[in-house]
Amino acid sequence: MASIIKASINLNEIPKHKIIDGKKGKYLPITITINDEVDQFGNQGPVTVEQSKEERDAKAAKIYLGNVKVVWTNGTNVAAAARTDAGPSQQYAPPSAPEDDLPF
Repeated sequence: MASIIKASINLNEIPKHKIIDGKKGKYLPITITINDEVDQFGNQGPVTVEQSKEERDAKAAKIYLGNVKVVWTNGTNVAAAARTDAGPSQQYAPPSAPEDDLPF
């Protein structure tokens, strides 16, 4: 696993005509983009409804559903977004060996 990406989407923005009936349920094809820069809210990219080739060729407006944020990475994929709170780092570090300072 190279990264954990957290996302939230606005269900009210899902276009019903884009929902696909599959064998095991209903699906919405989406596109997740990871940008090089973090925005002012700490997000690293948008979640959009996937466009067909015809929609892309016609320069149709994208339907934005929400945002994504990389919350963990092993460093081989993308960088994690900087945290805005004072909590521990999202970057995983293996635990260090315990110090042997026991009196016995």
